[in-house]
Amino acid sequence: MSAEDEVSALPLEDAKAELDRLHALIERADKAYFQKDAPEISDADYDAAKRRYIAIETEFPELRRPDSLAERVGAPPAEGFAKVRHAVPMLSLSNAFDDQDVADFVARARKFFERDKGLELAFTAEPKIDGLSASLRYERGVYVRGATRGDGTEGEDITENLRTIGDIPNRLAGSGWPDVLEVRGEVYMTHADFAALKARSAAEGGQDYVNPRNTAAGSLRQKDASVTASRNLKFFAYGWGEISAPIAPTQYDSVRQFGDWGFVVNDLMMRTSSVEAMLEHYRTIEAQRATLGYDIDGVVYKLDRLDLQQRWGFVARAPRWAIAHKFPAEQATTILNDIDIQVGRTGTLTPVARLQPVTVGGVVVENATLHNEDYIAGRDSTGASIRDGNDIRIGDTVIVQRAGDVIPQIVAVLLDKRPADAVPYEFRTTCPVCGSEAVREVNPKTGKLDARRRCTGELICPAQSVEQLKHFVSRNALDIEGLGEKQIAAFHADGRVTQPADIFTLARRDAESLKKLKDQEGWGETSVKKLFAAIDARRAPELDRFIFALGIRHVGETTAAMFAKAFGTFAAFRDTAYKAGNGDEEAYGALVGIDGIGDTVVQSVASFFANERNEKAIDALLAEVTPRSYVVTVAADSQVAGKTVVFTGTLERMTRTEAKAMAERLGAKVAGSVSAKTDLVVAGPGAGSKLKQAESLGIAVISEDEWFDLTGQS
Repeated sequence: MSAEDEVSALPLEDAKAELDRLHALIERADKAYFQKDAPEISDADYDAAKRRYIAIETEFPELRRPDSLAERVGAPPAEGFAKVRHAVPMLSLSNAFDDQDVADFVARARKFFERDKGLELAFTAEPKIDGLSASLRYERGVYVRGATRGDGTEGEDITENLRTIGDIPNRLAGSGWPDVLEVRGEVYMTHADFAALKARSAAEGGQDYVNPRNTAAGSLRQKDASVTASRNLKFFAYGWGEISAPIAPTQYDSVRQFGDWGFVVNDLMMRTSSVEAMLEHYRTIEAQRATLGYDIDGVVYKLDRLDLQQRWGFVARAPRWAIAHKFPAEQATTILNDIDIQVGRTGTLTPVARLQPVTVGGVVVENATLHNEDYIAGRDSTGASIRDGNDIRIGDTVIVQRAGDVIPQIVAVLLDKRPADAVPYEFRTTCPVCGSEAVREVNPKTGKLDARRRCTGELICPAQSVEQLKHFVSRNALDIEGLGEKQIAAFHADGRVTQPADIFTLARRDAESLKKLKDQEGWGETSVKKLFAAIDARRAPELDRFIFALGIRHVGETTAAMFAKAFGTFAAFRDTAYKAGNGDEEAYGALVGIDGIGDTVVQSVASFFANERNEKAIDALLAEVTPRSYVVTVAADSQVAGKTVVFTGTLERMTRTEAKAMAERLGAKVAGSVSAKTDLVVAGPGAGSKLKQAESLGIAVISEDEWFDLTGQS
């Protein structure tokens, strides 16, 4: 099934959830890459996520968000620099990942201009530099301002930092330049300068530098321009923004003109008129990649004639007349020395390969992600093959690649070099940090196991505890005034708070301690008293807040409120969840029978309460706090208070969500299915099996209008 077919087969609800997930992932990745110069995912994974995001929006236009990322380029400018609005937006480029994509690009161009008889189209091809895009404004030949790309519309003013780069002239050479000329290009760092900086920093006990691109970007964002100057950055000019007069009639000749005006342009730029020549040049550049002395990640093709570029135009986020042909990630062969299991802040167990150090794309690679246990085993949870079904074993000779030239991963095993004593790797089923059971959840919609195994010791696992504690005191959870993320992190670091109960014993322990909190930096007697008072004020939290604060996986604010309404007290909720976690089918059914609660949530809740360490942490917490019972305030004259109501069919005067909220406001319980416990069924047009079930059980059935009459809401 193609990616497009797979997207079109998604139910609307799943498509929305997937779009929201991708939106969050892409937005986070954009900020990490463009603002922090610290990519969180590979270029390949980012491109795949962006393609899927756009595919879902295309297939389900009704899901398109007002803040859609399909048209976004980069990320908003980082704080700390003045903003520069680009007179001409700095757009991104569409990507080509194989030869056919390039052939399709050229075919689209020829089709667009097919009525121009005898027109021969030419294209430029040049290396895609892996650096930081910058725009340089010249007025009457003098450099006046420089800026980053930012989000494509607005960037950061880094004028003085760019002025320190030797490849950027302060005054243009030659003559004939426009009065206003905005030159665009890429700032980068050579491999030699990067290696020298790493060695110098290591000798001085300074920071480690990951790769030339991030280092170049970070160097440009220094507050002290002398630091930027010390990094010996370089610049290739390849395009332009605002200009007061044309430069030349073609892309190729315009860029060559930049060379006459004092800029460095890439000698590997060429012009051709055939797909075959474009692809041949791509392979030539790819073959020279390791010897260029700077990082590139592909080849950019552009329609050469500028008047034809204008005619062909743009899509929302990129020009139609240009495309970036990405290189496959670089690879190298090395030996897998060991496999370590790391536990993330959400409890995910991630296997990491410890490799014999090897240089890949100018970066020394010693570790690589192994993703999950299925990836190691060579088959996913359905039995489908990964890497031709070959598993990964300690001692194996492997091919490692830097996906998107950032995150290393093992892509193949050389079986002919496997040691005779190598044995299949057994993925652990307990957390290596706290010893709690590590589980794989089943997706109820697909029936497939989650690819990742997670530690169930949410409350007591040191690998998760800081983030869990931050969640516990967050605004929508316990919301303890004066106790935020910064304070929690500090208390955890010095051992004052390691689990939620410690928050409520803090004052008592502080009174008995020789190391008083009031004597610590940032604290005083008054601030400590206020903190302890704020903690005491939260010893009787609302039930829904308390359940949410526990940080049970998949239990958000809305779900926590559902549990609070359904059980009324924490004791009742805990007892049912504990029984469900220990195999009681009736208890499990009571949880999954709550309208809006599915198997994924119930499995997570059951696992949480089945964990003995979590139970002990809750006991300690309940010794200090008493969650309030959940009370629904109901109008005295409500005719449906205490009744169980089911809505079915099409509602014409209100949405299903509004109907549920109205019923609950009036003291009724809304169920998703009809049973002997149902008191009333509200049926709209198209009611099916639920209506028949109600009739067979003799349950009262009314119309939507009758519901409004009954509740006095009309």
